[in-house]
Amino acid sequence: MEQAYVLVQTQVGRSSEVAAALAAIGGVVLAEDVTGPYDVIARVEAPTSGQLGRLVSSQVQGVPGITRTVTCTVVA
Repeated sequence: MEQAYVLVQTQVGRSSEVAAALAAIGGVVLAEDVTGPYDVIARVEAPTSGQLGRLVSSQVQGVPGITRTVTCTVVA
């Protein structure tokens, strides 16, 4: 199973809404509001790196209120 953390910046005041929307997506294991330069951090997983990339690009990045993402693949 391929895993990654997705660091998310949101429009002002939308972090809780974005975290809830991300948590409802299949393949998103965890999505939490955080403080600092990012507003939400999500942990995602998929069977292959290709599927992981498609999950992030087609579903995660499509959530309304997201302005920027950075994907950090877990190396283990």
